[in-house]
Amino acid sequence: MTADIKKTGPEDVPPPPAAGPEAIRAIPVRHYGRYVTAILAIALFGLVVYAFSQGDINWGAIPEYFFDDRIIEGVWKTLLLTVLSMAIGIVGGILLAVMRLSKNPVTSSIAWFYIWFFRGTPVLVQLFVWFNLGLVFQYINLGFYRDEWSDFMTPLLTALLGLGLNEAAYMAEICRAGLLSVDEGQTEASHALGMSHSKTLRRVVIPQAMRVIVPPTGNEVINMLKTTSLVAVVQYSELFRFAQNIGQSSGAPVEMYFLAAAWYLVMTSVLSVGQYYLERYYARGSSRTLPPTPLQKIRSTVFSVRRPKGVSA
Repeated sequence: MTADIKKTGPEDVPPPPAAGPEAIRAIPVRHYGRYVTAILAIALFGLVVYAFSQGDINWGAIPEYFFDDRIIEGVWKTLLLTVLSMAIGIVGGILLAVMRLSKNPVTSSIAWFYIWFFRGTPVLVQLFVWFNLGLVFQYINLGFYRDEWSDFMTPLLTALLGLGLNEAAYMAEICRAGLLSVDEGQTEASHALGMSHSKTLRRVVIPQAMRVIVPPTGNEVINMLKTTSLVAVVQYSELFRFAQNIGQSSGAPVEMYFLAAAWYLVMTSVLSVGQYYLERYYARGSSRTLPPTPLQKIRSTVFSVRRPKGVSA
């Protein structure tokens, strides 16, 4: 009885596994131009700081008057003037936009002329015109109301007319762009369902147009806050005029200009945060994932704990 013995040779030994591809060593490209521009920017900033440090500036006057009663009153008047002027501008802009898009040639032409006139003349010139109309009109007579022009055209009314009516021209174009961004088929579908033109605007068109209208409107609010400083020329006391008066009485006019600039920066920063949240709110219908809020960014970077791989939550 014989048994077959299977002999194994070198050819029967399984080959070793092939080695994987060699890892690629990525070497980042050096951008020497970035280093040069960064050094130049830092050097330029240092020169500006050095130049201001050499000036005869009483920096202590800024914190001394920062919360002065007159400055705080000026801040509140600036905010009030901004809100009222923007309210006039937004309401007037919506009406002008609807008139501009109307098929009636008369209303469309009137809206076009208004926008052309107020956008084509500087707001400072408009303020001076309203303020000095008393030189050519001694009385204002509306039939149901009659008064001397000097008593009627107060500095506050001059500021509201100059800023609000001018803003309405810009808001009209912003609102018109937002209304045109909504597809016409939705308007036709609303009319087919029996909705009136005004109801279609309120319930269908305007809510969708807000996504386009809100960002430039936020910019206009911030711009209006800064433009209120022009009303100092028509004797209306707001932040800039109060800062001027304090600078003249205290002998530190430049320091008070710096103080006013600091307050404007604070107010515009707060408005910018509000604009961010408002844009985020109206972006819900167009973006699948909303951008994180500043608080969410802080929470994710500072308070988040990264778990190692393989460890279940």
